[in-house]
Amino acid sequence: MKILKVLEDVQLVIADIEVTIGDKKQNAPTLCARHEGKIIPLNSAHDGRPILMKIENTIEEGV
Repeated sequence: MKILKVLEDVQLVIADIEVTIGDKKQNAPTLCARHEGKIIPLNSAHDGRPILMKIENTIEEGV
């Protein structure tokens, strides 16, 4: 493993994220990165497993 680049314009935040599991809605504080006005979860809100910081996992802030 090696570091290719350190991103300077990323901020770590904890966001209260709501997920729907079956017919129930749950929410949990979730470690996220804020990048270019978007929130990217770094772990899943329902069971805490780590996930990759990818644009495909982005949640628009305030939505």
